[in-house]
Amino acid sequence: MPDLHALAVARGTAQTTAAGRSESARYRYVVAACLCVVYTFNFLDRQFLAILAEPVKHSLHLTDTQLGLLTGLMFALFYTIFGIPVAALADRYNRVRIVALACGLWSFCSAACGLAAGFGSLAIARMGVGVGEAGGAAPSYSIISDYFPPEKRGVGLAIFSLGVPFGTMLGAASGGWIAAHYGWRIAFFVLGGAGVLLAPLIPLIVREPARGRLDASGSAAGSTEPAASVFTAIKVFVRSPTLVLTACAAGLTAVIIYGLLSWMPAYLIREEGMSLSQIATSYSFVAGATIGIGTLVGGYLVDKVAPRRPALYALLPGTFVLLGLPFLFGVTAAHSGPMALLFMAGPYILANTYLAPALTVIQNSVAPSQRSAAGAIFLFVLNIIGLGCGPLLIGVASDWFAPTYGVHALRMALLCLAPVFVLVFLVQLAAAWTLKTALPGVGGATLAKE
Repeated sequence: MPDLHALAVARGTAQTTAAGRSESARYRYVVAACLCVVYTFNFLDRQFLAILAEPVKHSLHLTDTQLGLLTGLMFALFYTIFGIPVAALADRYNRVRIVALACGLWSFCSAACGLAAGFGSLAIARMGVGVGEAGGAAPSYSIISDYFPPEKRGVGLAIFSLGVPFGTMLGAASGGWIAAHYGWRIAFFVLGGAGVLLAPLIPLIVREPARGRLDASGSAAGSTEPAASVFTAIKVFVRSPTLVLTACAAGLTAVIIYGLLSWMPAYLIREEGMSLSQIATSYSFVAGATIGIGTLVGGYLVDKVAPRRPALYALLPGTFVLLGLPFLFGVTAAHSGPMALLFMAGPYILANTYLAPALTVIQNSVAPSQRSAAGAIFLFVLNIIGLGCGPLLIGVASDWFAPTYGVHALRMALLCLAPVFVLVFLVQLAAAWTLKTALPGVGGATLAKE
């Protein structure tokens, strides 16, 4: 005789899981859109100093190396160091509240940048922005993964990642316009204040989901697996060739992306004679549109092409980055603003295909209760390499080339990114090999508590 009670429990669990998927289908895009808005402010505040680099440099008497530190390494250190412990909290406590508190903190510190009197005070404010933003992305990855089933997770993460082009476009447009009319300090006050107002709205829109409710190993009540310790998560992450190579490839790609994002506005002003008002119109539109196209293409590839051949999660983004190299030479050879923007579109589209595939590999490779920790480790590697080194590399190179090339030093400094395009392709090839031999959609690693 079959166990009628067991059959009834199984039927009820299946019906509840199906209801959860139906509810998720109606509501998940609202969640993704809301978190995308939060990420837009996250990325806007992160990149705002790069948009205002020229007026800030002249007002506070900064060097290009100091600007590289402020937009890159100094921010990245605090962003990454605090990211992992905050993510560990997010694997145990309410993720939505953590995102809301983080949004309020980074926005307040961004507004405080407008009070800076020199390098030291601006550095302290930027450190605060980094600490606040540490609580934004990784918990959001985990929330989205509990609203989108594995086969649609790439789309959800791609929608969230649209915060990068939206933040770039909004930051360049609003920052350039406000600074041109009212000064760079008012620009920081306005954008930081807007984020402070956004923070309390987040818990009113986004509901905290049960962990793992849409995964095969989850249940109607969500995953009951305890979260791994931070040290266990790091140890297992490092032992997985797939996760390590995916993170390193993403970090090297971010060297290109953050290097260009941090210095293209200054380059267009110095080398091509564009004004802040032109940055607010032409650059903001081209940058936002091209980064958005690249992000969406990456998300499409994740859900439509790569699941049948897991190696494509790495091979396609690596190939696209390599194809962007000739456009870099075009940017530095251009002798007008429109021509430079035209060539800039190449790497902005091609390099930005990397994020959704990388995030999908990371999020599908770990248990639901450990996704925030895995996401934070991924962001640690990505930002220490990309955000920490990209802007600083170009800033140091610009100061180094200045005695020889004078006002054209920044043009030569951008060419230092050329070898990185090739290196990204080689690391993605290695990652593709590990994905080919790993279980499809898994990546060969699970962060389990020891």
